[in-house]
Amino acid sequence: MLALQYIRENEDDVLEGLKKRGFKNLKIINRIINLDSERRTKQAELDKHLAESNQMAKEIGKLFKAGEIKEANVLKEKSLVYKVKTKKLQDQLQKTTSLLFDLRTQVPNIPHQSVPYGSSEEDNEEVFNSGAIPELESGALPHWELANKYDLIDFDLGNKITGAGFPVYKGKGAKLQRGLINFFLDRNIAAGYKEVQLPLLVNEESGFGTGQLPDKEGQMYHVQNENLYLIPTAEVPITNIYRNNLLDVSELPIALTGYTPCFRREAGSYGAHVRGLNRLHQFDKVEIVRIEKPENAMQALEKMVDHIKSILNELEMPYRILKLCGGDLGFTSALTYDFEIYSTAQKRWLEISSVSTFNNFQAERLKLRFKDVQGKKQSVHTLNGSSLALPRVIAGLLENCQSPQGIKIPKSLVSYTGFDQIK
Repeated sequence: MLALQYIRENEDDVLEGLKKRGFKNLKIINRIINLDSERRTKQAELDKHLAESNQMAKEIGKLFKAGEIKEANVLKEKSLVYKVKTKKLQDQLQKTTSLLFDLRTQVPNIPHQSVPYGSSEEDNEEVFNSGAIPELESGALPHWELANKYDLIDFDLGNKITGAGFPVYKGKGAKLQRGLINFFLDRNIAAGYKEVQLPLLVNEESGFGTGQLPDKEGQMYHVQNENLYLIPTAEVPITNIYRNNLLDVSELPIALTGYTPCFRREAGSYGAHVRGLNRLHQFDKVEIVRIEKPENAMQALEKMVDHIKSILNELEMPYRILKLCGGDLGFTSALTYDFEIYSTAQKRWLEISSVSTFNNFQAERLKLRFKDVQGKKQSVHTLNGSSLALPRVIAGLLENCQSPQGIKIPKSLVSYTGFDQIK
């Protein structure tokens, strides 16, 4: 959520940023500014009224103490009128404040100045690529056929147990999944991230804090009886560890990592682009989250990008990095880099990680601040990234490492899987 002071002082920049996103309801910014002015006027009026009421109460007390009963009662009658006015002002202020808050929740984050213009993923900017795309022998199979051939993943069984998008991993498929999770966690811990184990259900306040609610409510599984939500990413519970906290500057930066299953009610569609592991309703992911001082956030983002590059280099996978354009940014993001690996069997790029900085957008919603060396309270900047999402990593490994003899496991994973080949 954008800070009110930022909106007031940077109206032109806010409008330009929203245009870059393709955000249509630009009039909402003027309405927010006007409502904020109205709120501050009402607050000042209420504060003045309360001060006069308090002074009146002191005078009534003095009059009673002095035995001037008649004068005290006259003033008391007047104070009752003030109480009615106070209640009216409080109700008006509450209504204005509530409406203002609701409008602010509808406004997405402002893109970083480096974010390119564009309306869709086709306008994203490639900023890095690495690794040669392997040439597979004729008859190479997509991962869903490889999973069936080697009895690694059973999509039909998952459909039987739960429904589409809930696969069952078996044998070496399950061991590969577990090995990758441990590999990612170990690499994150070695890079300075502290591991946490997290709840898979969060309350409404947590969903709001990181921006999933109300923006992505339809994409989240909701446990209605308890009003809880299954997490779409570990970012939600990790970041909410610090909701409503006032940190000391000495506690920053905070760097955390966690593995969780993730749950998403993504709209279903058909075709090869969503077959197999390409799009699931339940999947495993290892996440990294950072909480930083504002002046260090961009450097931290670049370090996160470099960290994920190092992991992909160890996996010996061809990949590229895209800077998302304004029209493809998530609601809460100010700047996002997408990592994609190339699937030779499917002949297309598969997104496997997204690394973002949110500036203080999440912190405003979380009421997460820190006290600097001068004792001044400031909002932190939050960042997160997938390190990594498992399904498409496995899809890429199966497809790109296949041969007539089997599927070769990258050297960095052998100690985690206990085998160097699937055959």
